[in-house]
This record gives sequence, C-alpha cells and structure tokens, in this order.
Amino acid sequence: MNDAIKRAVDLTVALIALLVAAPVLAAVAVAVLLTMGRPVLFRQARIGLHGREFTILKFRSMAPGAGGFSTADDALRLTPLGRWLRDTSLDELPSLWNVVRGDMSLVGPRPLPTSYRFRYTPEQFRRHEVRPGLTGLAQVNGRNALGWDEKFAHDIRYVDHRGLLLDLRILARTAVAVLRRQGISAPGSVTAPEFRGRAAAEQPVPATAGSGAR
Repeated sequence: MNDAIKRAVDLTVALIALLVAAPVLAAVAVAVLLTMGRPVLFRQARIGLHGREFTILKFRSMAPGAGGFSTADDALRLTPLGRWLRDTSLDELPSLWNVVRGDMSLVGPRPLPTSYRFRYTPEQFRRHEVRPGLTGLAQVNGRNALGWDEKFAHDIRYVDHRGLLLDLRILARTAVAVLRRQGISAPGSVTAPEFRGRAAAEQPVPATAGSGAR
C-alpha cells in the first residue's frame, strides 16, 4: 500500500513540477544550446529498481572530450554554465521525466552508472530494492562530501526504514541543502570520485540484477 501511495505521489508531484518549471526548462535548454551546442540533454544508462537499467536524463553540463563525453577530465570539461547548473541542481530537472516514466522516485538512493554493477558488495546492492531517487538520505547528509561507504550506509538505512513521513523529511531537507549549495563536489574534485569497489571476481551479482537498457 505504501509503495502504491508513494508511486501516486511521485507521479502527481513530478507532473505538476514539470508544468510549473516549463519556462525554466525552456530557458536552460536554450542557454545550454547557445553555450555548449548539441546535445542539450545528457543521457546515461543507470542501474534502477531490482538492477534493471534505464536511461537518466539531465541537462548537459560538460563539453565533450576529443573522443566523446568520457575521454576528458571532468575539471577541464565542466563549463561555467554547467557549474552553475550543478550548483543550483537545475541540471536535474529533466530527471522529473524519469520519475513520470517510473524509472525513478522523488526520494531514494541516487542512481549510479551501470559500470558499477559488479563492484557492489551484496549488502551495497540492496540499495536497488527501491527505485532510485532525485534525492535521498545521502544527499541531505553530505552529498558528495561523503565517502562511498557513508553514502551506501545511508542508502541501506533508507531501504530499511523507508516511508512517506521519511520522504517528506528528506524533501524538506533537500530544499535547504539546495539553497545552501552543500556537498556539491567531493573534496579535491569538481564532481565525485569514481566508485571502485572490489574486484569483479570477488563480487557475486545478486540474482535480481537485470540487464538491457531502455
């Protein structure tokens, strides 16, 4: 019942937010197009509920490297507009469409790249027992200022104690964190360091892990 209510709230709030934010979405899209060119949106495969893959949507914040988006250093590729979009979290607005589609929730563990799939411990992989979120416990308790172990500990805590009241508290704290621009970057990085995990051979994949990006 709670999951059904949560999904109904996600859908309603995301649709209203997209309508209200439509002028902002249009303005940011034009700004990205004029300063960075095409594509306006950044798309990347991420791991979602029960290990299924989906394509996350964000406003692009980086210039491409010589051979594509993954070849250059983040610090060199992050543009002034992109830095501002990240500071204000406006780059996340297109992800509301992922919430409408059911790929994501308003609140949950942040979705991570598919390359991390085989790096989790079985306990860490439990973060995929719920839909990934636009914000979550890790985001309101330090965001990228936290180490990976701390982030995953918050994710598992959310999985074990999730509920509508907790979601409301997280959303309220998210508004404060965004206004204060807290934890946007990890120390010594413009974003966050890559999660290395352990060697793939040491990490059995949970049986629920799916594949096949949409």
